[in-house]
Amino acid sequence: MGKNLLIVESPAKAKTIEKFLGSDFVVKSCYGHIRDLQKDDMGVDVDADFTPHYIIPDDKLKVVNELKKVAKSSQEVWLASDEDREGESISWHLCEVLNLDPKTTNRIVFHEITKPAIQKAVQNPRKLDMNLVDAQQARRVVDRIVGFEISPVLWRKIGRMGNLSAGRVQSVAVKLIAEREREINDFKAEISYSVKARFAAKDINKKDVSFEADGSKLDSHETAEKFLNSCIGATYKVNDIIVKPGKRTPAAPFTTSTLQQEASRKLGYSVSRTMQLAQRLYENGYITYMRTDSVNLSNTAIEAIKQEINTAYGSNYYQFRKFKNKNESAQEAHEAIRPTYMENHTITESEGKKLYELIWKRTIASQMSDAVTEKTTAKIGISTNREELTASGEVIKFDGFLKVYLEGTDDEDEQEEGRLPLLAVGQSVDFIEMNAVEKFSRPNARYTEASLVKKLEELGIGRPSTYAPTISTIEKRNYVEKKDKEGTPREVKTLKLKDDKVTKKTITENFGSEKSKLFPTDLGLVVTDFLNKHFENVMDYGFTASIENEFDKIADGKENWKKMVKGFYKPFHSEVVETMENAERATGERFLGEDPESRKPVIARMGRFGAMVQIGSTDEDEKPQFASLRSGQSIETITLEQALDLFKLPFTLGNYDDGEEVSVGIGRFGPYVKHGEVYISLPKGKDPLEVDMAFVKQLIEEKAQADAPIATYQGKPVTKGKGRFGPFIKWDDLYINIPRAYNFDKLTQKDCEELIEKKIEKEANRFIQQWPAEKITIENGRWGPFVRFNKKMLKLGKPGKSKYTQEEAAAISLDEVKEIITLQVPDAFTKKIKKASPKKAAPKKAAKK
Repeated sequence: MGKNLLIVESPAKAKTIEKFLGSDFVVKSCYGHIRDLQKDDMGVDVDADFTPHYIIPDDKLKVVNELKKVAKSSQEVWLASDEDREGESISWHLCEVLNLDPKTTNRIVFHEITKPAIQKAVQNPRKLDMNLVDAQQARRVVDRIVGFEISPVLWRKIGRMGNLSAGRVQSVAVKLIAEREREINDFKAEISYSVKARFAAKDINKKDVSFEADGSKLDSHETAEKFLNSCIGATYKVNDIIVKPGKRTPAAPFTTSTLQQEASRKLGYSVSRTMQLAQRLYENGYITYMRTDSVNLSNTAIEAIKQEINTAYGSNYYQFRKFKNKNESAQEAHEAIRPTYMENHTITESEGKKLYELIWKRTIASQMSDAVTEKTTAKIGISTNREELTASGEVIKFDGFLKVYLEGTDDEDEQEEGRLPLLAVGQSVDFIEMNAVEKFSRPNARYTEASLVKKLEELGIGRPSTYAPTISTIEKRNYVEKKDKEGTPREVKTLKLKDDKVTKKTITENFGSEKSKLFPTDLGLVVTDFLNKHFENVMDYGFTASIENEFDKIADGKENWKKMVKGFYKPFHSEVVETMENAERATGERFLGEDPESRKPVIARMGRFGAMVQIGSTDEDEKPQFASLRSGQSIETITLEQALDLFKLPFTLGNYDDGEEVSVGIGRFGPYVKHGEVYISLPKGKDPLEVDMAFVKQLIEEKAQADAPIATYQGKPVTKGKGRFGPFIKWDDLYINIPRAYNFDKLTQKDCEELIEKKIEKEANRFIQQWPAEKITIENGRWGPFVRFNKKMLKLGKPGKSKYTQEEAAAISLDEVKEIITLQVPDAFTKKIKKASPKKAAPKKAAKK
């Protein structure tokens, strides 16, 4: 017999592990899950005790066949997928596909990819934990049921067939973002005045210093002015000094969610980017397993950390700590995320270097001494009134863990306290100036990806492995968009007391600017409201969290997974049936007022192509006018005036120098200028209603310069540009992406010829047969020939014949292809007959008086 076969999820992991094992093992990758629930239907037989129907996806057939082949010639098969429920599930699916007995197959787990950890795991194999597998199956089945049963309801009651979906975790995540947005829209800012004075003094070392002191918050402009006037001619002295010793304690080592939050705050990474880099660091043996909700550190790790702290900083910087998980369901047996070798302060690889250093610092800091501080508060008396000003500061007496790491915060207004000079009671201080500035209270900030993860974790919704895909899904579905919000100019009143004179000034400041925040789209708001109304349980935070607890019970062997799913399904399915039969169609319609010209109603609502406004209603004989909302506008906040402005577009500016007409409008991709048949997008932030001919001429000239040919091929021009997929050149209706090997800014004639010839050759090999009139092609794909019908990619196969060779595909007739298409899209060639809408009787006109 041959060697032992060890199967892991990823090629990178396989490569790293292989060098730690002896010649007895060959290590192969299964590339993640090798089976999935079948796609054509729910994939769960609800009438047969919720039995899942698994299939091997087409893109995994090659991998599975290779694993089967190697497994046959192997002495024994070992499974080494990740140690969480997802990993256990992958191992079970491998057993099913490779005909392995889960009760006898060796399963090994480790939370770090190091030689000692791998060798220890091989010496201590275990068998599959079917409780973990069942917990994963329960999650998968419940999520499939929710998505598969609610999504058709959304298609029917909201529209946008196939583009809408619901999910047990994704829908409540969108709800959180929608609720926060509405809190912000409904928020009424309160005005107050913040008083701050600046003083100069000599400290006890006779050194000139300056410092600031705060006064009480004042509730109006009049009160603030009165207070500053009362301080004219005053003298100031230190009435009292309070010194309080304090300390700061380091944060626990990283869990998945705290790593996502801190990487967002300190490095600006998205949740998905953080997980991609962490996965790579883990697979290359730099850090421990990156999907964990535990803050534990192993004894071996603590000893290594202690040695590193004593060597690098001194023994007075070390303090043993054991952190307790706030999350009661956290898997205590797992470790927090930490470096595998604490002596490696950094890594040489550029990808993931910053994230690795963040993890190293957090881990080291978690076992370091407290920072010893001294907080000083000085009360400054005013001779002309009874009020006192307060100056405070913090002195760090011993830096402790702060020598290495300080945790970030999501509070944008939180600031570190400054230092305060060493003052003495009774000491006079010299007044420099006093300011009273108008302040506006702010609502809670919109969620970032990281703060949304934090909130979901607090509510007990989702688990470490679900946060990144959940956020990706709600953004992909266009329920939520991540964007920067520009601040709104606001006039701020200020008062200043200086040289015994109070002066008034109004300044303009930008308020409400935000970066990388999550905004609900109009579609997200409409879907959320519909689900809230008709699927109360699914959208209830407590109910969603309780389901997570049910999964935890299954993982602990305390509950049967099919019984749990059955308890969920019965009331849920009743809600689905009731909603499908009786719920009204949802559009998020909002009445804005009347059009002053036509006296017809103006309505904002969701339409087939997105958020829109209309003048008139469908009940009238005359067809309503429609206009799409612009970027940054919402059904919930648009005003009547803003809505009416949308109907001013498109408008004609006049004729350009060449005689072609120039018009300004707004389309699917935003505001544009149209010159003849050429469309030019307006720059971001440019109001189309403010565009004039001088500005348009500049745009047209820039466009002409950008579109000027850079080369020719076969007598036809070659132009270049940048699109959503990066830089490209265009020749004879062919768009050709530019590989990194070419310098896009300095493309030569030779470069263009090479790129075009390669593209022509590729396109020639792409098509096997084409029927342009029918919008049908047979093309070469990665896994063999396939059919493209309109924009759909379909399998080229019939029952009893799974695949066609390239030669067979070249000989197939159009009728046979249509038959194959019909098997997969039954109504593909059925003509859709539009029903004529019944004519409404004209309303009777009132008799003239």
